[in-house]
Amino acid sequence: MRNLDPILIFITVAEMGSFTLAASRLGIQKGRASTAVRKLEEDVGVRLLHRTTRTVQLTDDGRAFQARARSLLAEVDDLHSMFAGGQVPLRGRLRVDLPTEIARSTIVPALPEFLAMHPELELEMSSTDRQVDLVQEGFDCVLRLGTIRDETLIARPLGLLRMANAAAPSYLARHGTPRSLEDLQIQGHRIIHFSTMLGAKPLGWEYPDGESFATLQLPGPLHVNSAQTYEAAALAGLGLIQAPVLGIGQYLASGSLVEVLPDHRRRALAVSLVVAHRSNLSRRVRAFMKWIEDVLKPHLQ
Repeated sequence: MRNLDPILIFITVAEMGSFTLAASRLGIQKGRASTAVRKLEEDVGVRLLHRTTRTVQLTDDGRAFQARARSLLAEVDDLHSMFAGGQVPLRGRLRVDLPTEIARSTIVPALPEFLAMHPELELEMSSTDRQVDLVQEGFDCVLRLGTIRDETLIARPLGLLRMANAAAPSYLARHGTPRSLEDLQIQGHRIIHFSTMLGAKPLGWEYPDGESFATLQLPGPLHVNSAQTYEAAALAGLGLIQAPVLGIGQYLASGSLVEVLPDHRRRALAVSLVVAHRSNLSRRVRAFMKWIEDVLKPHLQ
């Protein structure tokens, strides 16, 4: 429905905070996006956006209009398939973000089947270990590991990833194989520090402590912000790591990495699908979330 195009353009501009970024995402000229929003404001009789040379922000009326407009577009999407059951193909662009290691080891290998089922779907897949901003960066849904701290987001818990402590045989040959937490210090072990933000305080070595978990600070000269770099550093013999079995299982099976201290694994890592809004998700978002859940289910506790 072409008369809904201005509403779609407005929503995209509002979510991305930029006419330029919105136009790029929609594949249109910036001038067309600006004209469409201006005409929409004239039609509804209120200003929807505050514009400055640097930013675009919603007015109070714009926020109310955006909520109703998003619901309207989702309703239209469902209306198109109301009487056709599952025969209506998924169309349009789907923008998602996945942790790098899960994308590499599990999601991408299964992706040909999903795209074959939905050949008219255009998938934009970001793969990063930082926490993206769903709204500002225009993501339809993201897969997140760990606790969801942003209460404005809606999370669907999928399960838990089992963790393992591991090191390369070459590292263990130099430092010894720890049999206890005390050995980590007595034998002078080093860990590879992981954080999504470089410069953040090292998390330390996490271990079970009664009904909770505690951390032991251990030295290590290398700090990384990528799960794949984390694994590569362990394979190179640079230190101990605590990583999901989903990612390093192949290395444990081949002997490239060796599990240590199996009774002192860090807590299992929560896995969640996250969206910005609970209701009125488009069919393509719902279908992708269901597919992701099915793909990951065998790997989760």
